[in-house]
Amino acid sequence: MKFEAILFDCDGVLVDSEPITNGVLRDMLEEGGWSLTPAECMRVFVGKAVRDERLLIEAKTGQPLTEDWMAEFYARRNRELQARLTAIAGAHEAVAAAHAHVAERIACASGADRFKVEMQLAQVGLMDYFAGRIFSGHEMPRSKPAPDVYLAAAAHLGAAGARCLVIEDTTTGVTAGIAAGATVWAYCPQPEQGAVLRQAGASQLFAHMAELPGLLAAV
Repeated sequence: MKFEAILFDCDGVLVDSEPITNGVLRDMLEEGGWSLTPAECMRVFVGKAVRDERLLIEAKTGQPLTEDWMAEFYARRNRELQARLTAIAGAHEAVAAAHAHVAERIACASGADRFKVEMQLAQVGLMDYFAGRIFSGHEMPRSKPAPDVYLAAAAHLGAAGARCLVIEDTTTGVTAGIAAGATVWAYCPQPEQGAVLRQAGASQLFAHMAELPGLLAAV
């Protein structure tokens, strides 16, 4: 299939933000009385918006998830990201190849808040590729695993969902891409995650972002 548009997730696909963000979240949850290992926190929250897990957080901490708590989380998260964030290895080459492959019709469709996505893309030097084509699940009726953010990105680019390629790294995101009717390829640097990504609907797995240009060239 010749794809009309390519839609990238952000966290874990373009930027190596998930260990940083989840580290801040784990620390704050522990301060609130819910102790998780880093691996447990990643397993529960990766690919999801913190607000979408409100009931679970409130049940485990015994405290309401307030706007003040969320504001502190965002502030601490942003400080850590600004100090430590790097691009996923090979992401620049992958995005450049995608940009050329579909005549610049690429977008970033993330479950994260817009400020975070734009801050991260700017910080790692990818904003020029995505400026004006960034979509946040926080601004949609439903976030991932619902398809809304991918459908919005596809519509903006004038592409049918079924003619889009989605690049994801989590089962939540793969599910969203499949629900949008897209073909989903999964960046999967950890082989043990491959089976669940395949089960969610990913038709192609690749272990390094530098593989993406070759995969696109073969389409």
